[in-house]
Amino acid sequence: MSARALYFTGERTVETRSIEIDGPESDELLIETEFSAVSAGTELLVYRNETPSEIAVDETIESLSGEFSYPMQYGYAAVGKVTSVGRDVDSDWIGTRVFGFNPHQTRFSAHPDDVLKLPPGVHAESATLLPTVETATNLTLDTGPRLNEQVVVFGAGVIGLWTVRLLSEFPLADLVVVDPIENRRKLAAELGADTVCPPERLDENITGVDVAVELSGQPDVLDDAIDVVGYDGRVIVGSWYGTKRAPIDLGGRFHRNRIDLVSSQVSTITPELRGRWDTDRRMDTAREWLERTDTDAFVSHRIPFEEAKRAYELLDERAESAVQVVLTY
Repeated sequence: MSARALYFTGERTVETRSIEIDGPESDELLIETEFSAVSAGTELLVYRNETPSEIAVDETIESLSGEFSYPMQYGYAAVGKVTSVGRDVDSDWIGTRVFGFNPHQTRFSAHPDDVLKLPPGVHAESATLLPTVETATNLTLDTGPRLNEQVVVFGAGVIGLWTVRLLSEFPLADLVVVDPIENRRKLAAELGADTVCPPERLDENITGVDVAVELSGQPDVLDDAIDVVGYDGRVIVGSWYGTKRAPIDLGGRFHRNRIDLVSSQVSTITPELRGRWDTDRRMDTAREWLERTDTDAFVSHRIPFEEAKRAYELLDERAESAVQVVLTY
C-alpha cells in the first residue's frame, strides 16, 4: 500500500516521498492521518543538522528507531482516523480517531496498544499537542513547585507556554516568564504568568528566586538561569541543545550557592516518582489538561502536508511569527 512521507534529506532540506507501507498486519490498525504537529525544538535540530549522529532517535518509540542521520523520517505527533483493521482486531476500531507517536506521513499502521483513542471532547488538531502537554507535565513534576515559591520560566515556545499553563495552577508567590518575543510574552500572561519580561530587563526584575526552568533551546541562556536563582536554588533544564554549545560559568555563584542543576527529559520519569508514576499515568494527566484548556492560542499556522517545506522554513527563518505549526492532510 502506498503513502506519502516526509523525509529530512540534508541540512535545511526536506521533501515528501512516495513509500510503500505494510499492513495492516493481523494485529494492527491502518490510520489515515488528518493532522500532525511539527516540533519547533527537536525537529528544527534535525532540520539544521544540529543533532548528535551517534545517539538513537528514541529507543522508547518503535516508529522512531535508528539514529540521527540523513535521510530520515521524524515527527511524533500524528492524529488520524482508523480506516481498516487486521483480522485479529475488533472492527469497532474502524472510524475511531487516534493519536500516534508517528513521523509525518499520510497513512500508517500501528498496534492498538501503541495509539491513544481520542476522547469525544478533544478535536483532532488539538490532540497533536499531546506530546507537548506530556513534556510539560514531566517538567512540572521535575520542577516540584512548592508553596509560595518564585519560579522563572525561560522560553515561551509551545512547551514553555504549556509549562506555564500547568505551573499557574500552583500557589506560587510569582510565576515569571522571560522571552524575547512580545507575542509569546503576551500569550504567557494570558495563560497565567504573573510577570513577563524580555531578556534585557532580566536583572531589574528577577533575582534570588527559588527555581528556574530553562526551555529556550539556547545553551547560553543556562547562564541566565543559574544567575537568577538564590542559595540552594534549583535549575531545571528541559531544553535539548543538540550539538549547540556555549560557555557556562560554573566557577562562581553556581559553586558557592549549592545550586542544583537538573536534567528533565520526557523519555523517563525521575526515580523519586517512579513508584507512583508511569508513562500511562503521565499521559492520562496530559490528556486531562488538554481537554480542559482552550488550544486555539497555541496553533499559529496550518500548512498542507505537501507544502511541509514552508513549515520548516517558517520556524527556521521567522520563528518570532510562529508558536505551533500543524501539518494538515
